Amino acid sequence: MIIEGKEYEIRLKGQTYHCALDVTMHFIGGKWKTVVLWYMRNGRKRFSELKRHIPDITEKMLSLQLKQLEADGFVGKTIYPEVPPRVEYFLTDAGKTLLPVLEVLARWGREKGNAEGETVEKKALAKAGKKAVAR
Repeated sequence: MIIEGKEYEIRLKGQTYHCALDVTMHFIGGKWKTVVLWYMRNGRKRFSELKRHIPDITEKMLSLQLKQLEADGFVGKTIYPEVPPRVEYFLTDAGKTLLPVLEVLARWGREKGNAEGETVEKKALAKAGKKAVAR
């Protein structure tokens, strides 16, 4: 990267990055990490809550993303000594530093969606005699 006419690189955890955005995308890039972080922004979440908010993610992928975010220090977890064990995931202080970035990205996505498409409220489709399932 070039800053004020001087060329720099970032060395972090054994990796060399030639652009600051490359560092960012290394940690939060991909299809699911930002979505998982987004749904954790308002407080602790259990695995099943995250899965319910992100219906297209598989349980295996959600587990993998949580492990990676935990290893990178953005997510923590509390395991309660119950039977069966209850686990809650939360944003660490490092994870909370990503919230302004996520909010800007979300706002851009809403604006893009509204400019070129539409935002539609999801409503559960109730059939006679059956309960509606809301996602």
